[in-house]
Amino acid sequence: MKRLILTLTLAGTLLSVHAYAQTSTWAIDPAHSSVNFEIVHMGVSHVHGAFGNVKGTVTLNEKDITKSSVAATIDTTTVSTGVAQRDTHLKTDAFFNIAKYPVMTFQSTSLTNSGGKLRLIGDLTIDGVTKSVTLDLDGPTPPQTMQGKTISGFSASGTIKRSDYGFGAKFPPPLIGDEVKFTVDVEIDKQ
Repeated sequence: MKRLILTLTLAGTLLSVHAYAQTSTWAIDPAHSSVNFEIVHMGVSHVHGAFGNVKGTVTLNEKDITKSSVAATIDTTTVSTGVAQRDTHLKTDAFFNIAKYPVMTFQSTSLTNSGGKLRLIGDLTIDGVTKSVTLDLDGPTPPQTMQGKTISGFSASGTIKRSDYGFGAKFPPPLIGDEVKFTVDVEIDKQ
């Protein structure tokens, strides 16, 4: 009887270790991650900008990628378009209102895989307004181990409408385009 109990306990332990190994937690590395955006100005030119200090957690299911999830914050105080005056204006309550909303957040709600094409769906919150967005996902890359740390990464891209968030409402199209294209590039570190 003792041998049977020991065998069942050992089998249970091995099964739980195997189940645990299917899911891993990764931290977004803010030093190697960014969000880049593009918006049309006056219907004639494209303004590009970026955010740094992207943080968060990726829960990766190696057996079924569609059971993975992402939770991230983007530091709005880091907005940069390469023009100091415009960046200062973007930080005011006319746009990002960094005094009240110093971060944007993203929380995934699902991940689909259709013919090898991954789509990440989640809730994006800007200036206190939350809307669902769909991102085309590239990655994750095969993990690399360097100096004892295992890293990977992925890119995601999509388009949102400013009007959905009431963002920059005093500046209607075509002064500033309604569609904002963006790309998220992240490096993740296995925990």
